[in-house]
Amino acid sequence: MAVRTEVSVERVDVAAYEIPTDEPETDGTAAWDATTIVLVEAHAGGETGLGYTYAPAAAASVVEAQLAGLAAGADALAPQAAWRELGAALRNAGRPGIGFCALSAVDIALWDLKARLLGVALADLIGRAHDAVPVYGSGGFCSYSLDRLREQLGGWVADGIPRVKMKLGREPEADPKRLDAARDAIGDDTELFVDANGAFQVKEALAWADRYASEWGVTWFEEPVSSADLDGLRLVRERAPLEVAAGEYAYVARDFVNLLGAVDCLQADVTRCGGITGVLAAGGLAQAHALDLSAHCAPAISAHVFCGVARLRHLEYFHDHVRVERLLFDGVLDPDQGALRPDASRPGLGLELRRADAERWAL
Repeated sequence: MAVRTEVSVERVDVAAYEIPTDEPETDGTAAWDATTIVLVEAHAGGETGLGYTYAPAAAASVVEAQLAGLAAGADALAPQAAWRELGAALRNAGRPGIGFCALSAVDIALWDLKARLLGVALADLIGRAHDAVPVYGSGGFCSYSLDRLREQLGGWVADGIPRVKMKLGREPEADPKRLDAARDAIGDDTELFVDANGAFQVKEALAWADRYASEWGVTWFEEPVSSADLDGLRLVRERAPLEVAAGEYAYVARDFVNLLGAVDCLQADVTRCGGITGVLAAGGLAQAHALDLSAHCAPAISAHVFCGVARLRHLEYFHDHVRVERLLFDGVLDPDQGALRPDASRPGLGLELRRADAERWAL
């Protein structure tokens, strides 16, 4: 195969789409009825790379104003070099938050573009440490009825996914019945995870952690307190009889450094933490500190990049993102024996945008 050199990015396009949820959703600290996805397309050499972030439409404005012009003209075979320039351009705009969501979408598009130019799957371009990424079904929103909770979690188990996660902490007094329903639906052999999205104070989190573990066999407690409360996370981790996880709101490298010692498993969101370049850096940090890294959401992208993470734990197969990706793209992966396996025969992410379908949700 001839290697393509001196290919420059010709232009970068961006669009935002807002897709209603299939019913109102809540977790321990938030409520929503739609999911916004900001999509970036990078063009070069007759190919188009796709990238996206789950963020407010304002991220599209950041791409247009701060990043698209810089990315145009960059070496299409050197996404990490472009990443450094794009990150520097965000200095005064602010890197953490929407700034890095925008950067993530551009970075993913550039990596996808490079893989398509070279005719290889993105997972193979990155370099596989694993052939597949184990997943856990994630949803179980606080707004769900008990029947809907049972249906969703039990459905994942029936599909061969051996671990599931539910939201809680919004109305703690209602959670025991919800946990009973969840355990009844998934059986005794399925791992049960919970996510409070920072709903508790430290003493509350510790009291509930003991109950979660002893009464329902919960093994994973995500964001028992706010991920900004590093001392609180560290205390819960030291005293709770189950694993504590956080990291979905880590944007820049320092955010991951701050979580060291405060969690049993780090999480990284490829659409927030600087894209594929950011995940690879977080993976190196996790490996250096003997910590596993778990992928937060965006399964169509995460399945590829986390194949290249040495200390891989698993991937959050999040209901909203699974649904959005299936509505917008052809080539989305389906779980196979509880894991996502990138298709080596499809270049890049293997995704194709269904433009006509997408237009109905365009902002």
